[in-house]
Amino acid sequence: MSAAEPLEKPLEKSLEKPLGKIDPKVSDRICKHMNKDHAEAVLTYAHRYGNQPSATAATLTAIDDIGMDLTAEVNGETLPVRIAFDQPLKDATDAHHTLVAMLRP
Repeated sequence: MSAAEPLEKPLEKSLEKPLGKIDPKVSDRICKHMNKDHAEAVLTYAHRYGNQPSATAATLTAIDDIGMDLTAEVNGETLPVRIAFDQPLKDATDAHHTLVAMLRP
């Protein structure tokens, strides 16, 4: 290493955000999983928490620390739905526990 080279590397982009939060990469992974493997659960979120009881289908489009975004099919129309969480999510594990808890009666 020459004397002109810095001793420390700049922080990676992913480290610029506080650790333990739901970043876009985690959001994308959760959305893909939920839409592929748990479509009925996503529809339940639209019905129960998104005030869309007439929805016939729903897609999870994003999740962040304080809520999730869905689109719901209602009477042939695609509507945006925002559902806030009771408390901010700490990480992906917390997201999992929260989404499961929201399905309990």
